[in-house]
Amino acid sequence: MNKIWQTGLFCHYEKSEMKNIRDLTKEELNYYINSIGEKEYRAKQIFEWLHNKRIKSIDEMSNISNALKNSLKSNFIDENITIYKRYDSTDGSKKYVFRLYDGEFIETVLLNAKYGYSICISSQVGCNMGCLFCASGKNGLKRNLDVNEMLSQIYEIEKDLNINIGNIVIMGSGEPLNNLKNVIDFLKNISDKDGKNISLRNVTLSTCGIVEKIYELADLELNIYLAISLHAPNDDIRKKIMPIAKIYSIDELFKAIKYYYGKTKRRITFEYSIMRNINDSIDISNQLVDLLNHNLKDVDYIVNLIKVNDIGDKIFEEPNEEDIIRFKNNLVKNNIKVTIRRRQGIDISASCGQLVAKLR
Repeated sequence: MNKIWQTGLFCHYEKSEMKNIRDLTKEELNYYINSIGEKEYRAKQIFEWLHNKRIKSIDEMSNISNALKNSLKSNFIDENITIYKRYDSTDGSKKYVFRLYDGEFIETVLLNAKYGYSICISSQVGCNMGCLFCASGKNGLKRNLDVNEMLSQIYEIEKDLNINIGNIVIMGSGEPLNNLKNVIDFLKNISDKDGKNISLRNVTLSTCGIVEKIYELADLELNIYLAISLHAPNDDIRKKIMPIAKIYSIDELFKAIKYYYGKTKRRITFEYSIMRNINDSIDISNQLVDLLNHNLKDVDYIVNLIKVNDIGDKIFEEPNEEDIIRFKNNLVKNNIKVTIRRRQGIDISASCGQLVAKLR
């Protein structure tokens, strides 16, 4: 076995489980380059080939010696995800199905707005959080996505459409905080000045509320936006629709949110899917007002109201438009910032909670 697999950053990888070369952060590339006696600037060159020029193969690195290329090919895999199918919505949004190198599939959504392109990427194949209104967890969790698989959702769509994506939302299939190490390395690579160089202020991470991981993320002070899947103002309702609420109470969740805001000063978004006769009444709206006004006096936040989307099981009904407006107006009246999410991609099953990689 090559000694690179026995020392330092790579000690936990067996040769049969080699990392994809695009998974490596610049720090890891530097370590590798130093460990084999190459000059340090080679790491920067390799990183640029992978994340700026976005070559498909190590062999395309024209200013890298054959000896170094052979070393890279011996120690890292160089496989890519591929676009399996693209669905174009009448509203301009697009849903991509990607085939991964082990035969699994994931879905990614591209949105086009006045301020530019935004992408909603997946962080896992499937999901094990079991939220009843979300299709992604219907078949459970298959595995985490690696760094390359998250990056390539962006790279491949930009190449396919010849566009520049300016905003990233980690809100597709999966719970990002349950894949936190890979998500952090993804953020390092996507924001690196020698790669795509996107500002982390243009990144939002959505979570159902894994409290200890929110604290961990806060301590990194990455300055990304945090979106919390709240969907109810009390533990009783939340437990019925979100299994995570049986582990963490709303009180525990809000303490973590305040800690995150204190560390980053980034506005918090509360995602609230409105479900008829479940969480759409004025009484429930008043409870939400009390919860937010009582707990988050010094926190900048906004509530994002979402009409629950059809995921094929008919468990939840869409609310009436009048009920949504009444719910919203009651929040506004109580000095709570609120938006109603514009529905996009309904005709291609690309809206919130609908990503499940069901091929058709």
